[in-house]
Amino acid sequence: MVYPVPAVLVSCGSQPDEYNLITIAWTGTVCTHPPMCYISVRPERHSYEILKRTGEFVINLTTIEMTKKVDWCGVRSGRDFNKFQEMKLTPGPSKTIQAPIVMESPVNIECRVTEIKELGCHHMFLAEVTNIQVNQKLIHPDTGKLNLLDSSLITYVHGSYCVVGKRIGTFGYSVSKKT
Repeated sequence: MVYPVPAVLVSCGSQPDEYNLITIAWTGTVCTHPPMCYISVRPERHSYEILKRTGEFVINLTTIEMTKKVDWCGVRSGRDFNKFQEMKLTPGPSKTIQAPIVMESPVNIECRVTEIKELGCHHMFLAEVTNIQVNQKLIHPDTGKLNLLDSSLITYVHGSYCVVGKRIGTFGYSVSKKT
């Protein structure tokens, strides 16, 4: 089993009256050039038909402060609830697609579907990344670098939510020369 995985809110819909959120743990990066991500969704989920019809979605990274909302959105259906309203989350404008971002999320990854692969119980929506919005509080004012470790992102591990944040090394540290 490959764990932990990110616990994200995927937003979809082209009009406010159909906006929906679905909690996804089966997501990730598949390519850097061109930038591409995926999400895997069960066909019986309410969001599935919206995703298939519109071909757009936003991967919204989530934080420890959002954990209860993330969990609630994963166990309730958009057929029965307006998840944005129920969880007091704010839909905001994407820059390149019609699906909304979640304003409370520190990072919003706008995606356009390029292919749907029917894999079994889940179908994978392979998508190109068309834009990324980042909360400016995560950008270091002097270096301009993104600092996600201080944002308390959450992951999902065998039925539990966990927090990311303890740095144990950096890429290449095992071979870097000591000063």
